[in-house]
Amino acid sequence: LVFPQPTEERRRELSKQVDKMGEDAKVAVRNIRRDAMDLCKKMKKNSEMTEDEQKASEKLIQDLTDKYIKNIEDITARKVKEVMAI
Repeated sequence: LVFPQPTEERRRELSKQVDKMGEDAKVAVRNIRRDAMDLCKKMKKNSEMTEDEQKASEKLIQDLTDKYIKNIEDITARKVKEVMAI
């Protein structure tokens, strides 16, 4: 099948959709972070984890969250650039 080149307006719509998908992915990652942080606090409260282990776990969770948020932003930016290319 041969498809015509998308118009400027259509490319803008597609780039907005890509941005929205990227934001949805970042929200999902942040929700996972929140659940993991809550689990760490619960484990600390139940004496299943020391305070030092809790702090280390929370730092690790935050570092992983930051890493994946950056990956999502990079992928989104590349895709928007690809969509906007003529």
